[in-house]
Amino acid sequence: MFEKSHLQQFYIDGKWQSHVTDEQFGEVINPATGEPTDKIAFGSAEDIDLAVRAAHRAFPSFASWKQSERNELVEQVCSVYERRMGDFVDAITAEMGAPREYVSRAAQAPSGLGHFRAAVEAAERLHFRYRQGTAFIVREPVGVCALITPWNWPMNQVACKVAPALIAGCTMVLKPSQAAPYSATVLAEVLHEAGVPAGVFNSVQGEGARLGGALSSHPLVDMVSLTGSNMAGEQVTRAAAPTAKRVSLELGGKSANIILPGANLDEAVTHGVLTMMYNSGQTCVAPSRMLVPMDSIEEVERIARKACATIVVGDPSDPHTTMGPIANERQFKKVLSMIASGQQEGAKLIYGGTQRPDNCPKGFYVQPTVFSRVNNRMTIAQEEIFGPVLVIIPYEDLTDAVEIANDSPFGLSGYVYGADKAQAAAVAAKLRTGMVHLNGAPVDFQAPWGGYKQSGNGREWGAWGIEEFLETKAILGVDEHFSLA
Repeated sequence: MFEKSHLQQFYIDGKWQSHVTDEQFGEVINPATGEPTDKIAFGSAEDIDLAVRAAHRAFPSFASWKQSERNELVEQVCSVYERRMGDFVDAITAEMGAPREYVSRAAQAPSGLGHFRAAVEAAERLHFRYRQGTAFIVREPVGVCALITPWNWPMNQVACKVAPALIAGCTMVLKPSQAAPYSATVLAEVLHEAGVPAGVFNSVQGEGARLGGALSSHPLVDMVSLTGSNMAGEQVTRAAAPTAKRVSLELGGKSANIILPGANLDEAVTHGVLTMMYNSGQTCVAPSRMLVPMDSIEEVERIARKACATIVVGDPSDPHTTMGPIANERQFKKVLSMIASGQQEGAKLIYGGTQRPDNCPKGFYVQPTVFSRVNNRMTIAQEEIFGPVLVIIPYEDLTDAVEIANDSPFGLSGYVYGADKAQAAAVAAKLRTGMVHLNGAPVDFQAPWGGYKQSGNGREWGAWGIEEFLETKAILGVDEHFSLA
């Protein structure tokens, strides 16, 4: 899968290095069993400094590359990544419990490759140098970037930062989640084999609380890009503020899924339930609030139960499994506490609950769980649960539905399902979210990804993702024939 010794090392300045301080290690837990499988080295502020300084030294040279050269480099990354796809599949299943065939092979591992390919395609359409009025405009790399990523979609979240940073000409230090170290190790090996120059990409494993501040406050870091919790976003922003760094945040979500009157309920409800439960509900854009016409509530409940009954919970290595465990014990306990909160607040539990699935005597398994007749003031309707828990909220009319959907501190994504596509699009236009999916439309790697309100700032994916890593310079007073080689 990958070189085991690399778990006790960091990838800095083009080579695998032991860390510079007294050795500290953390356990990697198999979420399917709850038992440790490996140990990884935990970095310190000194390790971060070593990595940042390597990136700082590498920046002038890499920033001077021609755009075509950087595009070719990322294309080579794609070639190596594709050859090692099986290693990514195995790594993601092992580290966070995603079902190997249904999730890791079908979506998790390929999403990383998708972002590298999309970055090359987007770069070919972007104008990095052009005239505007009397000025010559130059889009230049922002500099040394700190990339901090989560465990729920490990390669998706890493690649959608690393790929545009490489295309833009930035150098970087990646701090992947300590709960998902395997796939990040595979990626470092891929980038090394692909010929990414020494110092351009660096990776230090370890605790987010310990390393996030060291990265965000480092005077040689020019930008921080974080995907994570709202608390982590606040901490990173505060640490970056004294040096006025650029900060890009993709944070939490509590996406509403509005099923319109007249929609095909069998299709809409089934799609909503299965999309919510995919990846064990550990997706920031999961449609966790299903809003349905009040007079359809009983039919919706019936269909939701039927959809949940088709979900196969179990060992992620079993090809028949469609829902694996929660990725770690901390999140497992949070999900169970939120289910208990829903029961205490009086929501109607129509499927699942806090009981462990019968066929899963150990590990961090939770049943697919659905609450109905939920009030939007309930905790389970307002807070991000990040597990396989769906809440069904009845609405009176479309005005009421839009008000409920927007009555959230989050604004990452939204969903609208209706027989009349024009009506669905009109409703989508009223949602205060960065993205809206109509009638089950899938994601598009070339479309911008990001949210409103407390879901963060900035955009990732495609051209928008590259622009996050660029500065804009205006050169004034040049003649009309001026150009930069």
